[in-house]
Amino acid sequence: MKKIISLIIFVLVALTTVAQQKHSIKGIVIDKGKREPISFASIGINGTGQGAVTDSVGKFNIQNVVPGIYRLQISAVGYNTVLTPEYIISTKDLFITVELEESVTQLGEVSVTASMFRRNPESPVGLRLIGLQEIEKSPGANRDISRIVQNYAGVGYSPVGYRNDLIVRGGGPSENRFYMDGVEIPNINHFSTQGASGGPVGIINADLIREVSFYTGAFPASKGNALSSVLDFKLRDGNMEKNSMKATLGASEFSLTSNGKLSKKTTYLASVRQSYLQFLFKALGLPFLPTYTDAQFKTKTRLSQHNEITFLGLTGIDNMKLNTNLTGEKAEYILSYLPTVKQETFTLGSVYKHYAGAHIQTVVLSHSYLNNHLTKYLRNDESSPDNLTLKYGSLEQETKLRVENVSTFGAVKVSFGANLDHTQYSNNTFQKAYTDQSKTYKYHTFLDMLRWGFFGTMNYESPDERMTVSLGVRGDACNYTSQMNKLNNQLSPRLSLSYQIIGDVYFSGNVGRYYQLPAYTALGYKDNNGIYVNKNLGYITVDQYSAGLTYKHSENLQITAEGFYKKYDNIPFSINDNIPLADKGADYGVVGNEELTPTAQGRSYGIELMAKWIIVKKLNLSSALTLFKSEYRKNEISPYIASSWDNKYIFNLGGTYNFEKNWSFGAKISSIGGAPYTPYDVEKSSLVTAWDAQGRAYYDYSEYNTERLSAYTRIDLRVDKTFYIKKYMLGFYIDLQNITGSQIKQADALMSTGVIENPSAPANQQRYKMKYISQNSGTVIPTLGITFEF
Repeated sequence: MKKIISLIIFVLVALTTVAQQKHSIKGIVIDKGKREPISFASIGINGTGQGAVTDSVGKFNIQNVVPGIYRLQISAVGYNTVLTPEYIISTKDLFITVELEESVTQLGEVSVTASMFRRNPESPVGLRLIGLQEIEKSPGANRDISRIVQNYAGVGYSPVGYRNDLIVRGGGPSENRFYMDGVEIPNINHFSTQGASGGPVGIINADLIREVSFYTGAFPASKGNALSSVLDFKLRDGNMEKNSMKATLGASEFSLTSNGKLSKKTTYLASVRQSYLQFLFKALGLPFLPTYTDAQFKTKTRLSQHNEITFLGLTGIDNMKLNTNLTGEKAEYILSYLPTVKQETFTLGSVYKHYAGAHIQTVVLSHSYLNNHLTKYLRNDESSPDNLTLKYGSLEQETKLRVENVSTFGAVKVSFGANLDHTQYSNNTFQKAYTDQSKTYKYHTFLDMLRWGFFGTMNYESPDERMTVSLGVRGDACNYTSQMNKLNNQLSPRLSLSYQIIGDVYFSGNVGRYYQLPAYTALGYKDNNGIYVNKNLGYITVDQYSAGLTYKHSENLQITAEGFYKKYDNIPFSINDNIPLADKGADYGVVGNEELTPTAQGRSYGIELMAKWIIVKKLNLSSALTLFKSEYRKNEISPYIASSWDNKYIFNLGGTYNFEKNWSFGAKISSIGGAPYTPYDVEKSSLVTAWDAQGRAYYDYSEYNTERLSAYTRIDLRVDKTFYIKKYMLGFYIDLQNITGSQIKQADALMSTGVIENPSAPANQQRYKMKYISQNSGTVIPTLGITFEF
């Protein structure tokens, strides 16, 4: 053992002393609309002093660049200065294309420093940009975007379980939308809850991401059907110079990624991952064992000077088994109700762009598929078909077409477009349930639906860049009912503005109305007679108001204070449970497959404080505090009560510091208030027929969310070390989640003992003897990650 340790130390020391490789950043700078090269543009690597000037055909070459994560600043006479997203220099030279937009004010020589905190006229509030530094090295996140966004203001999470449910500004997990290079992605998590957004692990490989725009309000008019957030992923382009491969061994999977060129005009990205998450969950003593495989690709072809086309794909295959070998009351409780899950999902999309000077046209065509199967047997005993309590098979398919034109007229930018979607949803369900008596639901449904819409936005930026104004509108409709097929019934106007009131202080605000179609699981739900029972549903509505102040100190520090108010209407309300559907979706399975009525209302309001400090190649630090309230009610005459997402406060402080010789250290402290919960209905739960129907206790919804869990605080740490040896990169990281070992005390779980107290009573009156199980969760989760690139 001493010899092995000595050998490891010797190898690490030898690797550290190897001369670090240096590379070149090459590229071309072009006019975004005309697609013509820009001569004599100035290019600088932000924070390093290195730079170059483009030649007569717009090309540049910056040599002797040490590996790392960089931004480039590009400026030219007559053009707006640009600070690019982050790029990684690793084992190969980098080739990039930079697009500059003509400026209506910069006509002569300029000396402008671009800010790392970009302004967006359409979304001056509620927009956060996530770069590679955060994606690669955020403590406790393991390069999973759903966990990284939890660092930002307004984003809640559940410390109970291992899920990525996205809870934004008090809204439910079904209120979010996802885009990848303009293509809508139905979900971004493996083992996703159908009708919502969560799952235990992300499906998108971080190795392919360039940057993420995270909207918590003021959503772009071109991206509809969202009530709480939009995550817009920008993928990298393949390297036009050389091909490369990267292998990553992470917390839950092994992945291979490749990028490069297929021809002189076409680049590619490709990734495949295979999980071993089941081993981690088994080591943690969890009662479910998920495995998954996923793959991604992107190709981009420059057809001509003014035309390009991108193809991309994303697929996931999931299989969650039950760890029935576990013993103990806690495992027995979860195993009593959790189903086995099998899912297959994919999205294929193409994006065509035509550049015609001041006008840019985009056409997006995509197809998405979800095949979801859930199975549950009473006490997990498959020996008899009579034990079957749930057999659920569902298929969703969406084909989407979106066309858009963006035109620039001096200080005014106008965009408009339309979308047409075709949806097919089928479902075969067998389910035993209990309301006031035992019931068996057995039905088949097939829903064939068309959706259509339009959108338009006009943005204005004053010549002195002190003020921006954006006016937008979109309309949505579908042929589900006569009410929902009229665009004027679902018009979504919105207005945004931003003004530099004094010095480096900006006031910004947004007001808008947004609509979302209820989940297909709700729209396609039938009773045992084959009748659609939710034809009374309409589009869910939310009116959002937000305003705030932004202070920018130099170009590296930004402090924001934003207030928001969201008012919901037409929320589907569960007839069986007597609660809003918006309060569901943070568990495995399906949301929406039940009788609903569109009577519920809601509101969420609060204030967000956030600071972000960036020192190039040294420090990336952020802090966020959210104080808020989230409430729902049965109808307009009922009192408001706390929603399931009403944690009252969320606090995060974290960052990463880069040391010499490619060492980095990151830490994060997170604290969240206790969530409300509902006590159990002991009388109903103890009935043999009721318990056997779903294998878990029933809640007393007359006492809905009257209790509250305790607050939860944890600390995550991460250490990274990277070696660059000739043409190879070898990286190690250690990620320690919840290093404090913090535990959260949940409400004691009510469970059947399996012993009938009154066996001589009629079958519908027999009761199990019940017991309570203490539920505490929280442990240290260490992860060792290894990356190798060549």
